[in-house]
Amino acid sequence: MTIRESFEQQEKEYLSPYAALSINSKGRLKPEEQCDIRPVFQRDRDRIIHCKAFRRLKDKTQVFLTPEGDHYRTRLTHTLEVSQNARTIAKALRLNEELVEAIALGHDLGHTPFGHAGERALNRVCPLGFEHNVQSVRTVDRLEKDGQGLNLTFEVRDGILNHQTVGNPCTLEGKIVQFSDKIAYIHHDMDDALRAGILRESDVPREIRDVIGCTTGERLDHFIHDIVTNSMDRNDICMSEPVAEAMRRMRQFMFERVYQNPEAKSEESKAEELMETLYQHFMNHIDSLPDEFKRFIDEGDPREQVVCDYVGAMTDRFAIAVYENIYIPKSWSV
Repeated sequence: MTIRESFEQQEKEYLSPYAALSINSKGRLKPEEQCDIRPVFQRDRDRIIHCKAFRRLKDKTQVFLTPEGDHYRTRLTHTLEVSQNARTIAKALRLNEELVEAIALGHDLGHTPFGHAGERALNRVCPLGFEHNVQSVRTVDRLEKDGQGLNLTFEVRDGILNHQTVGNPCTLEGKIVQFSDKIAYIHHDMDDALRAGILRESDVPREIRDVIGCTTGERLDHFIHDIVTNSMDRNDICMSEPVAEAMRRMRQFMFERVYQNPEAKSEESKAEELMETLYQHFMNHIDSLPDEFKRFIDEGDPREQVVCDYVGAMTDRFAIAVYENIYIPKSWSV
């Protein structure tokens, strides 16, 4: 028996009957030989952590564009917080932690620079549309490893695609990530808004605080405990109705006071214009794309999609640098 097979046997013996077992995976897009040490979902997690798109998340906006301070979240720290919340819930419910972690670490790989402002811009200007969850799947299927993709399992790809509210993941592990994503951004975006002086704890409506707590830490703890308590020994992942309603109200409060706050979002129109301008530039100058992206066009991918691939994959800093290189005059020197 290989080390991998012994791990697969341990999953059978220990995990919940509702868990997604590694040995029962629906498989990969392209068949490949099994690893003798790692089960398939652990292998997927490792591939995501080592890919280039994952490293770029460190320099992509979460909510606040180019904040003055070292402690504001980035897309990478958001991803790590989603992963940690999801693993805590999965472990308590005896579900597959490695599947949960792989989905969580990969769920935002297709996100644009400048957060949702960049996503809105590309969705508006590209006739094919742009959604970061769909782009995340394209990233792992097509763009990584010089066009070979990461060849992830069906369950991980499904969880990445369906992590948004409108999605319907096929595994409980995917549903955990769906909840954990919301929990993470409500928690850390509130914390960042407090740090920025945009909000005070006392601004949170009393009817929300009475249900889920009066501090960011209390709310995070309450959300996770409520999911574990209400999902134990069930073939579903759910919250109690009072906590689910408090989460909906908290999310609405964050949209009103933070996500649509003119002070917090004053630079977003510039970011959107920058993204639209870069898209139009490369659509008009296809030959200026890097060779690795021009190859996708040669292989039959739509030009609009490939330009979105390139511009959407940029970090905040690289997008600004490319824009400056194209449109900002440089100092003349002999």
